[in-house]
Amino acid sequence: MATPFLSSEEYDERAHQLYNEGQFDEALVILREGLALYPNSVELHVGVAYAELAREEYAWARRSFEQALVLEPEHEDGLAGLGETLLKLGQDEAAVRCFRRTLELGYADDIDLMLQVGRSLFREASLRERTDFFEAARDFFETAVQQAPDSAEAVACLGYAQHRLGDDATAIASLRRSLQLDSDHAEARIYLANILYDQSEYEAALYHFERTTPDDHWDELGIWRLIELKRSLHRLDENDPDLKVWDERLSELAGGIDDVDTMLMELDPRDGADTAPAAETARGQLELFGSLLSSLAEAKWDPEHQIIVSDGAEFGGSWEEIVRRMRDEKGHPAHSMQEFMSATSQHAFRQTGIRIPTHDAESFIRGSAVAGLLRIVR
Repeated sequence: MATPFLSSEEYDERAHQLYNEGQFDEALVILREGLALYPNSVELHVGVAYAELAREEYAWARRSFEQALVLEPEHEDGLAGLGETLLKLGQDEAAVRCFRRTLELGYADDIDLMLQVGRSLFREASLRERTDFFEAARDFFETAVQQAPDSAEAVACLGYAQHRLGDDATAIASLRRSLQLDSDHAEARIYLANILYDQSEYEAALYHFERTTPDDHWDELGIWRLIELKRSLHRLDENDPDLKVWDERLSELAGGIDDVDTMLMELDPRDGADTAPAAETARGQLELFGSLLSSLAEAKWDPEHQIIVSDGAEFGGSWEEIVRRMRDEKGHPAHSMQEFMSATSQHAFRQTGIRIPTHDAESFIRGSAVAGLLRIVR
């Protein structure tokens, strides 16, 4: 007996499962097989578009989203996905129109959609230093909170946007509210701890850092800060067993060398140089700013920082201001800070084998110190 064809919904469901598992190629195969049978299925066109977007095939994703919207012009997921794709293609005004259209059509009560749009704008704002995108992201997060005031995720996202817009007092209140709603929201707790650290509220920062696990952290910055706070406030020795799990997590995060990294190391090896284990590298980094909090009991730390680069030039200010000035004087002023940090990181890796983090200014500067490109004075 012949096997009956799957329905379009079944094709979409199977592809969606593969997509959630990160198997984008396999999802595309299923979706295209379904479209061969159901060429007018909006959901399958949207599914293809999101898979192409995940594969960074932006031109193809745009075409697929537009095909879906021809069939159903008011499809909310299609509008949100097309907006995200247009952002990637630099067509900002058209992207924002797509996002705003979801509100005009009455989808404000779709919390997941509001968070999706807000995150898209937030990510692009972070990459391009666009305050207007942070403001737009905040607006969508506020809409989500208005619709679901007890959603810890929505409240936390609003806090992230408020912080990036310089409203730290409100951001702290939002993040604390998020943790009241869900004490296990690790991302919100780490973000709150970092804001408190930046405000020299070290004991409060450590309180939140200590309520996270090593696996909650996906970048080195929070772990560096947690270790230094433990050593300073709890008077722990650097080899204390309580720090071991955090050192091991640093090793995991610092040891992720991909195929491109391996190729670069083979093309530009460091002759005669020994490569320190990742944990030793991280420990060396801690020693570079190990005295940062040594006088916490006596005085608050001055939030302004100063570095000296290898040619003797000095830069001062906030971490972001220092990177911006380095870019203007040592790089190309027309480049974004992200482009400057990425280019510097790639060059340093070819020269030293040390990967400099580029996800924020402070991690970039501290990683540059590990690589020997500069010295942190304060």
